[in-house]
Amino acid sequence: MLQEKTIAIIKATVPVLEVHGEAITRRFYERLFEAHPELLNVFNINNQRQGRQQAALANAVYAAAVHIEKLDTIIPVVKQIGAKHRSLGVLPAHYPIVGEHLLGAMRDVLQENATDEIISAWAEAYGIIAQAFIDVEKELYEAAAEQPGGWEGLRSFRITRRIKESDVIDSFYLEPLDQKSIAAFQPGQYLTLQLKAPGVDYAQMRHYSLSDSPNKSYYRISVKREDERDTTPGGLISRYIHSLSVGDTVEVAAPAGEFIIPENTQPLTLLSGGVGMTPFMSYMNTAADQASERHIVWIHAALNGDVHAFAEESEQLAERLTHLTKRVVYERPTDRDERDKQFDAKGYITADVLREAGFHPEGLFFICGPEPFMRAMYHLLTKLGVKQENITFEFFGPASSIEAQAIAN
Repeated sequence: MLQEKTIAIIKATVPVLEVHGEAITRRFYERLFEAHPELLNVFNINNQRQGRQQAALANAVYAAAVHIEKLDTIIPVVKQIGAKHRSLGVLPAHYPIVGEHLLGAMRDVLQENATDEIISAWAEAYGIIAQAFIDVEKELYEAAAEQPGGWEGLRSFRITRRIKESDVIDSFYLEPLDQKSIAAFQPGQYLTLQLKAPGVDYAQMRHYSLSDSPNKSYYRISVKREDERDTTPGGLISRYIHSLSVGDTVEVAAPAGEFIIPENTQPLTLLSGGVGMTPFMSYMNTAADQASERHIVWIHAALNGDVHAFAEESEQLAERLTHLTKRVVYERPTDRDERDKQFDAKGYITADVLREAGFHPEGLFFICGPEPFMRAMYHLLTKLGVKQENITFEFFGPASSIEAQAIAN
């Protein structure tokens, strides 16, 4: 437990963090990588270049300061981040290193305003927060290694099949090189791959949703190739994955993730944008295998039919799931799309699209896709009276505040 004096000091720094939070986290990463370049393999270099990682850490530090007297409220976030830490190989020994450079960055940026009293208070608070992560991650490491077919660290898998799903998305079927059994997973979870792209000095870790049902001899991930667009750089690792062939091997951490749909009878609405449909493909395949009778509305948004992955497979699933209502929305349909009528609405997912599909406002809602899409869907759902606690979304980059940004827009 934190002392009352410590809590008061931390709360007093909230206005300072609002102003200087991102400068502190930028300086933190500079210090961290200068002292420990080996940790570069844990962080997505594109997110670093775009400032997303720095902004996400600033949000996390700010949230810790705001909720410092009731840290139990952030435990669900600790579990979500802890799952990613486990898949990335974050260890207890890393936390003192992070603490040292975070406090050092506060001193560097705030200078004389970073008094010994303030730094001491933050050191005490960081110790408690770090221990919460260490405790959660210990359980996750043990569960991953001790489950049937589980393993510790990384395991070598061979690409045994590669299927083109759209102009930009390919599915990769992965089987273990040792030919032993593999761990089961829950629909909505992901694999973490360690990949060493040519021209990069260190390996990179990436999360990819599992897109098929569990309990098979393989894992399937479906990866979008992120090409350069205007001023947006392309995805270094996604393009590298798309250069791989059947027979190539990759290093994989055991399945992880908290984007899991509870098994109950509540009506369910799934909203996906682009490659965000992959975790829902896993859920739908599993539901079809189990002959589920749950009421499900699934609305998928894509630019057009050329980039709409799993169009045929999802139609087959809709035929097997008699209680599923599926709708497809194309932002800018091609002439072929217009001719073949392979979509249900043009433009964006709107309240009218949701109502026509028969969604239940009192049910559960899961959203996956690009951040602007998730923000727009969250805003739409809350306007329609859906309770915030019934809305779940999935991040693969650094998590920013979808709720705050949606409300602000």
